[in-house]
Amino acid sequence: MPGVNDAAELFRHVSAEKAALYRAIMDVFAAAKRQYRLQLRPDEMLAEARWPDGPPRIEDINAALAQLAAWGNLESQPDTARVSSLSDFYRARFLFRLSHGGEAVEVALAVFAQTLQHRAELQTVALEDIGNRLHALQALLHAGEPDVAKVHETLRDLVRVFEGLAENAQAFMAGVARGIELQQAGADAVVNYKRRLIDYLERFMGDLVRRSDSIARLILELSPRIDPVLLRVAEREARDAAPGGDQADESWRRRQAWRERWRGLRGWFLQSGHEPPQAELLRARARSAIPQLLGAIAMLNERRSGRSDRSADFRAIAAWFADCADDDQAHRLARAAFALNPARHFSLNSQADTDLPAATPWADAPPLQVHPRLREYGEAAPRGQLAKVHDRGDARALLAGQLAEESRQIEAARRRLATGRGTRLSELGELDGHAFGLFLNLLGEALAEQVRPDAVIERHSGDGLLHIRLEPLAADSQARIATPLGVFSGRDHSITITPLREAG
Repeated sequence: MPGVNDAAELFRHVSAEKAALYRAIMDVFAAAKRQYRLQLRPDEMLAEARWPDGPPRIEDINAALAQLAAWGNLESQPDTARVSSLSDFYRARFLFRLSHGGEAVEVALAVFAQTLQHRAELQTVALEDIGNRLHALQALLHAGEPDVAKVHETLRDLVRVFEGLAENAQAFMAGVARGIELQQAGADAVVNYKRRLIDYLERFMGDLVRRSDSIARLILELSPRIDPVLLRVAEREARDAAPGGDQADESWRRRQAWRERWRGLRGWFLQSGHEPPQAELLRARARSAIPQLLGAIAMLNERRSGRSDRSADFRAIAAWFADCADDDQAHRLARAAFALNPARHFSLNSQADTDLPAATPWADAPPLQVHPRLREYGEAAPRGQLAKVHDRGDARALLAGQLAEESRQIEAARRRLATGRGTRLSELGELDGHAFGLFLNLLGEALAEQVRPDAVIERHSGDGLLHIRLEPLAADSQARIATPLGVFSGRDHSITITPLREAG
C-alpha cells in the first residue's frame, strides 16, 4: 500500500507549473479508459487532447509524460510495435497507460467536480416512484405467499429512491438560504429568479401535499404485515454473507437494518410522538424560502433607493481591518470607527473633572451637571470670548517624571538579572518588585518551551533583548526567593541571562 507521501505525489500535477498541460494529457487517458483502450502513444495524445493554449511540441509532451510517470500517475513500457530498423530499436519509444494510483486520482477528481456541480433538488418524481413501489409491495403481500425475491427487489428500489429523496431534501433545506443570496444581482436577474423559484416551490409543495397522504395511508396499511417480510428478506440476504460468521447473527443484523430503513420511511410521512413528519418540515422550509427571497428583493430595493445598509457598512469596515498593516493601525481604526476615544476633554463640568483620569468610566465619576441652555440650544454659554485654556504643563511634567522613574527601575532590574553568568535560583537573594516582575516574565517564557521537567531550555526573550538559558538541577532541590509580595519557591534551576548583543 503506498504511503501518504507517495499518494500526495499523485496529485502534484494538479498544482504544478504546467498543470494545464498535465491535465490535458490525463483527460485523454481518462477518456481512453472509458473507451477500453489500454495504452497510448505520444502522437495519439497530441492528436486527441484538447490543448488550452494550442498544440505543444512533441518534445514537451514526452517530457510531461515522463514527469507524470515519475509521480506515479502513468506507467510506461518500450514501444517495439513500430520498429522497422536497428536505429528505431535503440531509439526511446514508449507506450503509456494509467497506473492504479493514477486511475484512482482521475476517479476522485471526477467525483469532486460532480459534487461541486450538484445542486439540491426537490424531487416530485421521487414521490411518485415511492408511491408506485409501495403499491407494488402491497400487491405482492396480498398475493397469499409473497415471492421473497420480488419483495426484496421492490424494497431495494424503494430504499434507493427514498434515500435519494431524503439526501436531496436535506441538501435543499441546508442550502436554500445560500441560493437566495441576491444582494449583488441586478434587478432583472432578481425578478427572473424569483419567478422561477416560486413556480418551482409551488409545484413541489402541491405534489408533496397531494402524494404525502396517499403514501402515509399505504405505509399504515403495510406496517402490521411488514415485519415478517423483512425477516425473510434479511434471511435471503444473509445467505450471500461471507463465510466465517454466524448465519443467525448476520440475519439478525440485516433484519435490524431493514427495520431501521422502514422506521425512517415512516418518520418521513407519519408523525412519531410529538415530532412532526419530515415531509411537513420540508414543506415548511420550502414555504419559508419565499419570504427569504422577498426579503432579499426588499434589501436590494432599499440599496437602490439610497438607504443606509448597515451590513454593507460592516463589510466595508471589515475590509479596512483586513488591510491594516499591524495591530496598532487596527486599534486606531477601531477607535475612529466606533468612537472609542475618551470624552472627558469636553469638560462640561470642569471643576468635578479636574482630578479625574481620562480612563475613568462615567459610571464611576461624580454626577455631571448639564446646563439648561445646553439642553435647549446645544451650547453651554452664549457666543463670545472663548474660555481660557487650562495649563497642563505640571501634569505632563509629573507624567514624564513617573515614566522616567519607571524606566530607570526596569533598567536597574535588567542589570540586576542579566549578568551573563550562570546563577542558581536559590542564590538570587531578595528581589524588588520590578526585578521580580522581570524574572517572572523571563521564567514563564522559558518554561513555556520545556518539553519535559529535566530538559535544558535556551531561547530569546519576547522583546528580543535577552538570551535565557535555564537548566534544571536535582529533582529534590529547593529554591526560595524573597519578594515584597511574599516568598517564591520551587525546584532549583541554574539560570543564565545575557543581553542579546553579548550572547551573539
